Amino acid sequence: MVDPGSTLPPNQRRRKGGCLPSLVVLVVLLGLGFGASKLFGHDSGKSSSSSSGSHDSGEWKVGDCGGPDPDDKPNGYKAFGCGDSGATFKALDIQAASFMPDSIQCPAGTDLIIQVSVSYGSSKSKGGGIPTKTVCGRNLSGDHPGDAGAGGGQLVKGDCVTSTAKEVPCASGGSDTYKVLGLTKETSQCPTGTTEPMRLTMAIGRPYDVICAAKQ
Repeated sequence: MVDPGSTLPPNQRRRKGGCLPSLVVLVVLLGLGFGASKLFGHDSGKSSSSSSGSHDSGEWKVGDCGGPDPDDKPNGYKAFGCGDSGATFKALDIQAASFMPDSIQCPAGTDLIIQVSVSYGSSKSKGGGIPTKTVCGRNLSGDHPGDAGAGGGQLVKGDCVTSTAKEVPCASGGSDTYKVLGLTKETSQCPTGTTEPMRLTMAIGRPYDVICAAKQ
């Protein structure tokens, strides 16, 4: 563990930021495959109804709902009406797609990120496709790992991390826990009260390089 008050050189104070693997699944519709790649999340559940026509054309909108795809278990996702039994999340925001997951920054309260992709062909295909949109989703249930301090989702102000920059729930982080006071490009930009500025290893597209933290 690095002493919060130490002045070690930057190359000794770098942490690797966590990055969950991308899971890609494609669904073929009218010769085009529209798929959902879950970048992170804690969703589970069953699905029993089909997606709406607007989603068949790949046009996700804020307020649309989705959930696990029963025809593409265990990691497939598809669109559902918000009143359908298969719906488990609602879209808080729709953003442009990116081949660099670190460049995607969803709004606060996002529990999972779904990357929508398209592939051309007449057969179902997994593991490929061209990213077209990013869906920032919030669980319809009371389980919200993306809320500040809950230990999941993207790192935001109010979350907690260990001395190695691993996100943990604030309520059960233990003695090796620091509260995130801000996320900045430079250590000098950290807010007052920061005792443990954590400089991360470089990641293309990520809007911050330093976690401004203090002992919880």
